[in-house]
Amino acid sequence: MTPAISRRGVLAGALALTGCNRPAEAQALMASGPVPGLKTVAPFRVGTCVQDSHLQDPAWVRLAQTHCSQITPEWEMKMEYIVQDDGSFRFDRPDRIAAFARANGMGLYGTTLVWYDQKPPAFLKLDEGRVGFGQAFDNYITAVVGRYRGAVGWDVVNEVIAEDGDGWRESLWASRLGDFDHMVRAFRVAHEADPNAVLFLNDYNLESLPRKFDSFQRLVGKLLAAGVPLGGLGCQSHLNADMPAGSMTRTLAQLARFGLPIHLSELDVSQTRSQVSFGSPAGLAQAQARVYAETAEAFCALPRSQQFAFTLWGLRDQDSWLRAENIKDMPAPFDELGQAKLPAQVLARAFAD
Repeated sequence: MTPAISRRGVLAGALALTGCNRPAEAQALMASGPVPGLKTVAPFRVGTCVQDSHLQDPAWVRLAQTHCSQITPEWEMKMEYIVQDDGSFRFDRPDRIAAFARANGMGLYGTTLVWYDQKPPAFLKLDEGRVGFGQAFDNYITAVVGRYRGAVGWDVVNEVIAEDGDGWRESLWASRLGDFDHMVRAFRVAHEADPNAVLFLNDYNLESLPRKFDSFQRLVGKLLAAGVPLGGLGCQSHLNADMPAGSMTRTLAQLARFGLPIHLSELDVSQTRSQVSFGSPAGLAQAQARVYAETAEAFCALPRSQQFAFTLWGLRDQDSWLRAENIKDMPAPFDELGQAKLPAQVLARAFAD
């Protein structure tokens, strides 16, 4: 049984441990140990990303079944996989992921319908005499959302804010359909395809780049003023162990003012991207736990109606996309064997309060 402990106590303890000068105590606190299923103690959905290959890994499957009530295809529900060069669609892998979600009573969350970073050759070489660009755009969204009708939500527009906060990113979609109009169109078409799905605007670095965050909030206001069926806000939360205390607390509190559900959509906390030295592996691990603790505290402090889901971007260290950047990174709550690390313990205690 998880011991009773307040979320504030978890956060304060993690903050204090960051400066712990007693290696034996720190190592003891870092020791892996069992935690209750995160989905069983959280009052909201707990998710993770998934690739088709994970479904063939019994250890991953057991871990996901224990801790997760929602899954997000990591990349196999994006245009890069679905749209073929000849314009046809392939759905074999996303179909298997959707079937896994159904079989395990998990919510399916789709990402992403429109992303500035993708320019499928089939769209670039469209014969406008046969089908217009806008028609092809609509058809893609309708086909994908319609096929997975019943998904709990979608990232409809992803990472559209420029990194320096100076407006919106250039993209194929913006250049052909209008920088704002393509977003409006995407939300409306997705809503028509599945009126019950919660439709999200999703972005990253909102907690660390104030100008970008300001631009994100202005876009939210503009979309709502235009009557767009924007149903929620996605905060990716790819964080680092040296994130300044209070960053996530301020970010989620400000997002909450819109009254929309909030999705902690892609949470991980990198150790190797940290620019601060914490003196020892134990100190670095404690700093990482502090960031997980604050993020959980901030999310749990939201009104219940705004707690859409808390999604981990990789359950085990080996599952993380950050490993491709640095094999030494350990950004996930569980280790290579699926054992709970300190971040998993912190999350379990915070969710249980």
